[in-house]
Amino acid sequence: MPPPFPAAPTSPESGAPARRHLIEVERVSFGYDASRLILRDISLNFERGKVTAILGGSGCGKTTLLRLIGGVHTANSGTVRFDGEVVDPSQRERLYRMRRRLGMLFQFGALFTDLSVFENVAFPLREHTDLPEALIRDIVLMKLNAVGLRGAASLRISEVSGGMARRVALARAIALDPELIMYDEPFAGLDLISMGVAANLIRTLNDVTGATSLVVSHDVPECMAISDHVVLLANGGRIVAQGAPRELMESTDPEVRQFVRGEPDGPVKFHYPAPTVADDFGPRAGGPLA
Repeated sequence: MPPPFPAAPTSPESGAPARRHLIEVERVSFGYDASRLILRDISLNFERGKVTAILGGSGCGKTTLLRLIGGVHTANSGTVRFDGEVVDPSQRERLYRMRRRLGMLFQFGALFTDLSVFENVAFPLREHTDLPEALIRDIVLMKLNAVGLRGAASLRISEVSGGMARRVALARAIALDPELIMYDEPFAGLDLISMGVAANLIRTLNDVTGATSLVVSHDVPECMAISDHVVLLANGGRIVAQGAPRELMESTDPEVRQFVRGEPDGPVKFHYPAPTVADDFGPRAGGPLA
């Protein structure tokens, strides 16, 4: 098993000096059907050891990007690389070996509700290692302690709050000391205190473990406070801007300003593209929508 706090100076696959960019996305396009692309010819590099926030409105492809990195989907065109190796869902053995090196915090936790807090965190250790139970116990308690929940180890998921459940999911995501941690909406549904705790945990865990973190979110203040780099996506699958948090907050670009300031009026429209009102409600309207 990797050491609890890896410095990651070399690639675990080859022993060669570690690449600066752990994730490389090169001219990737993706859509569930040919008529509507969710991501359109995007290129991004995610630097090793940094926290990168991926921001944007609903439907702009943030979670889809994480799924492409994790090998859930295959890009229609372009290439995704993890530590220099192409992510190819058709190569199952290589894909699973790669996934052993990443952790995922799902949008709603995706915890096993019929298992205890302890058993949820122990699950990946039992699934992917042959460690003895005594060592698994110690690791689980250490991970729960890192998120402030060692005292809740014996509780069932139904007995913990939403914020606590999110921290249990985070402890499970870091159980195998991953090099890459991907967070899908880690602040959704949390109160302000829990949101602050979650944000601090993401930053602290990244710094202590040397991991690379990708944070998908709508929450601008939290992401700007903890991120080293920010990518702003827009509907249509394009990159609007990227850079240091301060650069985006001070941007004069109307689309960037509207998003980071939460302004209701601007280039980003509220309505999803639709036929004209006359087409939908005029004299010839009334047929089935399908």
